[in-house]
Amino acid sequence: MQPWRRTLAAAGPFLRTAAAPRPAPARETRGAAGERGRGGAALAAGPDLRHFLAGAAPPPGGPQPLPEPGPCVAAGPAPAPRKVYLETYGCQMNVNDTEIAWAILQKSGYTRTKALDKADVILLVTCSVREKAEQAIWNRLQHLKALKARRLQTRLPLHIGILGCMAERLKEKILHREKLVDIVAGPDAYRDLPRLLAVAESGQQAANVLLSLEETYADILPVQTSAGGKTAFVSIMRGCDNMCSYCIVPFTRGRERSRPIASILQEVKMLSDQGVKEVTLLGQNVNSFRDMSEVQFQSADTPVLSRGFSTVYKAKPGGLRFAHLLDQVSRIDPEMRIRFTSPHPKDFPDEVLQLIQERHNICKQLHLPAQSGSTRVLEAMRRGYTREAYLELVHHVRDSIPGVSLSSDFIAGFCGETEEDHQQTVSLLQEVRYNVGFLFAYSMRQKTRAYHRLQDDVPADVKRRRLEELITVFREEAARTNKAMVGHSQLVLVEGPSKRSALELCGRNDGNIKVIFPDAEIEDAADCKALVRAQPGDYVWVKVTSASSQTLKGVPLCRTTLSHSAACC
Repeated sequence: MQPWRRTLAAAGPFLRTAAAPRPAPARETRGAAGERGRGGAALAAGPDLRHFLAGAAPPPGGPQPLPEPGPCVAAGPAPAPRKVYLETYGCQMNVNDTEIAWAILQKSGYTRTKALDKADVILLVTCSVREKAEQAIWNRLQHLKALKARRLQTRLPLHIGILGCMAERLKEKILHREKLVDIVAGPDAYRDLPRLLAVAESGQQAANVLLSLEETYADILPVQTSAGGKTAFVSIMRGCDNMCSYCIVPFTRGRERSRPIASILQEVKMLSDQGVKEVTLLGQNVNSFRDMSEVQFQSADTPVLSRGFSTVYKAKPGGLRFAHLLDQVSRIDPEMRIRFTSPHPKDFPDEVLQLIQERHNICKQLHLPAQSGSTRVLEAMRRGYTREAYLELVHHVRDSIPGVSLSSDFIAGFCGETEEDHQQTVSLLQEVRYNVGFLFAYSMRQKTRAYHRLQDDVPADVKRRRLEELITVFREEAARTNKAMVGHSQLVLVEGPSKRSALELCGRNDGNIKVIFPDAEIEDAADCKALVRAQPGDYVWVKVTSASSQTLKGVPLCRTTLSHSAACC
């Protein structure tokens, strides 16, 4: 069974224009006279084959000439393709989902527009991880009300759809609350978008929010929304089984399932052929990747978890794991950088760390989401590790990958968090010294374990104060870490002009830190006599002259290649 066949049903009474129900099959009715049919009455003998053959015999005098054709009637002009406007909120997975949705709609004859007022269809790809993210969507819908009202006056209807995690969490409640919304589609229902929009064309609301145990969109090559860009994201798995007590993801994106490796390699190869120079492998729990599509690997051994880490679910044997995928992806193009996000700290076996160290095109940068520095809070969060186990992993990672850049996630003000718990998180930030951080105040979400079992008892003003303290400490430590690079050279992948000055270029180093430098003529390492200007997609050696908590600045030295720079180091 193809994965999409599990998601074709529509939810609730809103899909009122589904195909009419098939009549129940009649019971077998015998044809001989005197036998009983379905209703119990005797049936007369009907016509047989000879009757139809006689009726088909040519008329006397042979076949009759065909009538003269009537005058041709010119067909009317073909309807113009429907224009769709896509707007994305939230994480990078939503950006990838936008590309998948657009690929599906494009095959159904839709065209893309970047002008909101020119659109026939507006689709919002939404986030539900925090209340603030959902509020942004409600606010946006209020702005779209006037636009839809104006379009009704012109008799050119505008259809609005809510896609993604917010659609999955609230389901038909969105249609009840906002009558201007025509369709609702969860993350596993994008294949159904053409049908849902066809229902909307008939004037009805429609929803498909069924989650799938199989859907990975493996056969759909996303249409890159940043045409000509030199970086891209490739989704390798969907869903999450960790069931952290604060997290809505398992309820909006479902259980973990991984794409077949062959389809991932095909997509990465396509991106390489298009000139993409950096690919980030995406997943809610990316390093838990487990491809079960190859029968011969279904009995493979289960990887060992990071020391001191545990899960709420039983170990899953079999399948091709993340280390194998990372190995294969890194072999496709030696000039293409490989990153991955977002991982869970429990899934960093030594073979993954060794591979990162050995391959010159796998970035020496890891995301290790801690969430809290307090063992007591980590237990309430159901993270599966202690502060001590996390720090042991950090030390092991730095021993295995010298110079590695680390980033992390933190939540301020989780249920029951005390000032002592908060100070332990502050001290963790000071001890680890992350290069990049993502810090947020806790926002309780319905359906989560915390919603049912815990009390959101930290006042909002205390959450804000603790968050501000965490951000301040993070920035201080990140600035110290980044200033250690001053005077050293960094290999930078050029992304394009700086947003603040057309005279400067912007890119990122191996550690995913932004680097700004002048757009000036520089030497080419392949031809020392030639002077060139760096272009997007070029690798440039930049000597760092200053640093802040988020940005490095420097002067360009020369243009090079990823392979050449690895050989020289």
